[in-house]
Amino acid sequence: MLILLRFCLLLTGFLVVNTSLVAAPRKPFQFNGKSIAPGQKLAVLLSVIDGRDTAVVPVTVFQGRKPGPVLGIIAGVHGYEYPPILAAQQLARELDPTQLSGTVILVHLANVSGFLGRSVNVNPQDNKNLNRVFPGKANGTVTERLAWLLSNDIIGRCNYVVDVHAGDAPEDLRPYAGYYNYFDTPELSEKGRQMAVAMGFPYVIQFGNEPTLKAESVYCSREAIKRGIPAADIECGRLGMPEAENVALIGQALHRLLVHLRIEEGTLPAAPAPYLVTRRVSIDSQHTGFFFPQVKAGEFIYKGRKLGYVTDLFGNHLTDVVAPINGVVLLMTATPPINKGDNLFTIGEAPRPE
Repeated sequence: MLILLRFCLLLTGFLVVNTSLVAAPRKPFQFNGKSIAPGQKLAVLLSVIDGRDTAVVPVTVFQGRKPGPVLGIIAGVHGYEYPPILAAQQLARELDPTQLSGTVILVHLANVSGFLGRSVNVNPQDNKNLNRVFPGKANGTVTERLAWLLSNDIIGRCNYVVDVHAGDAPEDLRPYAGYYNYFDTPELSEKGRQMAVAMGFPYVIQFGNEPTLKAESVYCSREAIKRGIPAADIECGRLGMPEAENVALIGQALHRLLVHLRIEEGTLPAAPAPYLVTRRVSIDSQHTGFFFPQVKAGEFIYKGRKLGYVTDLFGNHLTDVVAPINGVVLLMTATPPINKGDNLFTIGEAPRPE
């Protein structure tokens, strides 16, 4: 009888121990007052009202069946940058929450008024640039309230963030990924670098490169950095055009990031190691008039090369624009109108290709 009792006690202990090893069921994700069960998704239209203007933000949340990190994907901070917005729409159709580990918060279009108004850079409701007012204000204008909502209801809920941009109406652009590098947060910077590299673009750009980040966040992805959340940027698309190849490049990059973060299953396809650009030089116009570029985005240029010229409103030659360094043209104005102080070129310092 004593032996039987000991056996029962051992068996009971075994069952208790093994029951504790069974993983607890994955909890629903709470968002905007709603509960999203594992393996489910929720599409919701968030709203912002400042007393005069109303704005909406379409968001889809995918709650994976398995546990994992929360990734925020934000498109359309600038409403004229169409490839990121179209790529977000496509990704929303492709993601299957039953096959995901973790959670994806997908902002389809952060600046709906800018998109519908075909407005370059600014929200026409208050004429403010959403990507210049982060972290925003809870009681500010409609754009400042949009930034506040994105900062607190989206970015603040995430473990990782990617902000997706393109070249708008006047901008020709060489596709690249980027991340912030601050010397006092090496682990945060390294996670951002890994995210940027994983997305498979030929160039990765370092932003910041300073001892610390003391200023206001200002930019969407830098708000994540201020909060200690690893973040990366995508720049892919040009001249405000919805080109299918750039939509596809963004979609491919986002899927690569999902695999890197182990939210999607798979193995990252091989890609050549990107060139890391640690220094960028901008050339701004000293005149108002017409700009005539003589190079294209993505082209390698050498120091002293003529990149274009500016004329006055009568067509009289005012000045040549000359490259100050060797490097690659990352971003440039590709249309004739130019104002004094406008950016003509952003050049990433790089060695001449072999």
